[in-house]
Order: sequence, then C-alpha cells, then structure tokens
Amino acid sequence: MLFDKQTYIERRRLLRERIGSGIILLMGNNDSPANYPSNVYRFRQDSSFLYFFGLHREGLAGVIDADSNQEYLVGDDIDIDDIVWFGSVDSVTDMAAEAGVAKTMPMKSLSDFLGKAKASGRRIHFLPPYRHDTMIQLMDMLGIHPSQQREAASVELIKAVVDQRAVKSQGEVEEIERACAIGYEMHTTAMKMCREGVTEQEIAGRISGIASSRGCMVSFPSIVTMHGEIMHGYPSPRPLEAGRLFLCDAGAETNENYCSDNTRTTPVSGRFTQRQREIYSIVEECHDYALTLAAPGVKWWDVHFGVCRLMTDRLKELGLMKGDTEEAVRAGAHAMFMPHGLGHMMGMDVHDMEGLGQTYVGFDDEVRPNLEQFGTNCLRCGRRLQEGFVMTDEPGIYFIPALIDEWRSKGHCAEFLNFDLLETYKDFGGIRIEDDILITADGCRYLGKQRIPYHINEIQN
Repeated sequence: MLFDKQTYIERRRLLRERIGSGIILLMGNNDSPANYPSNVYRFRQDSSFLYFFGLHREGLAGVIDADSNQEYLVGDDIDIDDIVWFGSVDSVTDMAAEAGVAKTMPMKSLSDFLGKAKASGRRIHFLPPYRHDTMIQLMDMLGIHPSQQREAASVELIKAVVDQRAVKSQGEVEEIERACAIGYEMHTTAMKMCREGVTEQEIAGRISGIASSRGCMVSFPSIVTMHGEIMHGYPSPRPLEAGRLFLCDAGAETNENYCSDNTRTTPVSGRFTQRQREIYSIVEECHDYALTLAAPGVKWWDVHFGVCRLMTDRLKELGLMKGDTEEAVRAGAHAMFMPHGLGHMMGMDVHDMEGLGQTYVGFDDEVRPNLEQFGTNCLRCGRRLQEGFVMTDEPGIYFIPALIDEWRSKGHCAEFLNFDLLETYKDFGGIRIEDDILITADGCRYLGKQRIPYHINEIQN
C-alpha cells in the first residue's frame, strides 16, 4: 500500500458522506488472459478501487454501506494449488485489516448481499465498467445487461469519485514525480538514440525497458514515430531518416500506478531546417504561454483557446493562416493544425478517470463540451482549475495530408487558411511538446525535478 491505512479510511469516509445512502460497490480487476487462461497480461488494478482500498490483488471488490457505515472487502482466499504456483499471499481478512476495513465476505456471497439490498429498495451505486468480465459479474449480480450498464451507473458516485481523485494530495504528487523521473530517463534516452538508421521499434523497446525496470510499466503504448502528424503513431520497423522529425510521446507508471506523460520532438539530423525551426518555435512558445495562464479559478477552456489564438497569430506570420484571429479560432480553423485539446488530467490513469465519462471528469454544469466542432470536440477538459489538479500541457502543430485535402475540397475555413502554401507542408510531419503541470495556490509548476530538454538550443547538436 502506498499510504497508511488512515488515508484510505478517510477517503472512504468522505465518499460515504458524499453519497449519503445506499450501497457503494467498487469492483477491483481480475486477471486478464492474453491467449489462454493461465497466460495473463500483467495485472493492473482498477484505479478507483485502488484509490479507496489501496490493495493490488486481483479478484477483489469493495462494498461501503452508506447507511450503516459498514465496509466489506470481498474476495476469496487462495488455495494450495495457487500457493504452489504463486506462493503464499495475505488472506482477505489480513488485507482488509491493512486497508482499515472491518468486515469481509467471499465473492460468492456478494450476489446475495446485493440482492437483499435491492429487494429492500436500496440503491446500488456502481461505476461504469470497462472490462467485459466485470460487466458479466455485474449482470449476474444486478441483472443489468452490459449494454445498459454505463447508463445505469451512478452519476452521484461518478461525480463524488471525480471530485476526490481530481485533487492530488502531497503524497500523490510525490508519486507522480517518481513517474516523471522515470519518464525523464526514457525521453533523454530516446533523444540520444535519435539518429539516422536507428529504427522506431528499437527506441520504443529501449524506453519500455527503462519503464519496466524502474516502475510498473509504460503509462500507455509509446508513440514513437517520424510521422508526428499521426496522433497515435506507434513504432514501426522503419529506420529514422535524415531530415525528418522524430516524435516521442511516452510516459511511465510507477508500481503504485501513478503516471507521467511527456512528448518531445527531435530532428533526426541533429539540427532543424529553417522551416522546422519556425514551426517548432511556435509550439515552444505556445507550450510556455500555457504555463502563464493556468491557475486556480481559470477555466482550462480559456487556457486552451488562449494558446489557440497565439498559435493562429504566429501561423499568420508564416502565411499559413490569414484573416481575423478571433473569427478564425471561433470557426475552428486552427484545428487544421491542432485537432486535439491542450491537455488532460493525469494521475492514477494517464488520462485520469476518463473511463468514468469525460463530461464528468473534464466538464461540469458551468463548462459544457462542444461535441459538434472538429478539434473542439476532442477537448478532454474545460472546467475551472483547482489547486492540486495535475494537467498535461501539450500543444502541437501537425500537417495531415488527408485533412488538408478534405478541407480544401470542401472549401472549409478557406477564408482563414492558405491552402496553396499548406500543400508544400504535406511531407512535414508534426511537432508536439508536452509536460505535466501541477496547479498550485498561485499558478502552476512543472512536475519532475529534472526537465526534459525542449528548447531549441538544448536539443540541437
């Protein structure tokens, strides 16, 4: 367990008081077979279960009775066959005591327990599931078909969990910074390896090995590519080519499942061309500008669009955009170059709590998502920032040939875009710079004691 049991007791107390009545059911994860039952993927506990109970073993669930204040750790003790293969582990009773939970029950009893609660008219609060085995368990216990479970999930519980997990404690920040230290080693290694002839897969394998040896795993499949214009450009066997840009978006996840997430873009030849330098300088300026805007009480929506306006101004100076900046941003013309949001929350999930529903995580009653406009529909956060939020700051500029062709054929935002000049950038690729930031009492700060180089004079030979 990362924290002492009193931390988990207090987290559950706050959750119980927020929900007020009914049964809170928090499902842990089970082992997930890769290709046959005994060959499983590396185990990863459900983040919300881990947040409230602190236990990493598979096959567990947590029950909190908000009316009686009773808590249960649900799970089965392993038998001698398991001990032969995996060694002895703590009993469910011992694990419950470690987490400050007074009662336990075997998994087979959970269905009857929930059935009695339902029969007496009590509400069962559960979070939207994302694994199919959990969906089957919920169907067996609650009689809700998997296709209806996300809709049936408790909005009250979702909002309560989001509110608690979004604000990081000092201990959580320290654990994230451990992930950032691993990420620093990953990214500086990738930058040192970035040279003509080295393959994308070789670099990806090396940095994944660093994550495995220093922490639990990579926090998401590493994006390691010369095609930075592809948002999820996973590594290929291609060797790096002189004159191209190399984009590495990667992060680490600690043994306690807290994450880092950084992106760096490096010239394969060691130095930027004039055109690459011009675009990189804009992304660099936008990255740094976000740090001057982000502070408690400021809408992340406004930080995002503040960066978009600066980007538009600079692209106009290069002749790639034109017209009134405010009108161009309002029309979404900037999304030709940055079709994603400026950043997302980060914590125990690299896209923190995204599985609970982005409209609850990144938005609220004051700030609602715009799902209609291209680019804006990909914002993962717009709500007002609070002290203790952890965000990513990741502006980028991309030249996506298919998007250029589509918008040109439709005349979309033609009054704001220079399509003739855009044609000459189709082989450019893309640039992104990403760092993790903590919202502080009076602004924000970088996370990680060592800064991964990103200024032009730091990354050129």
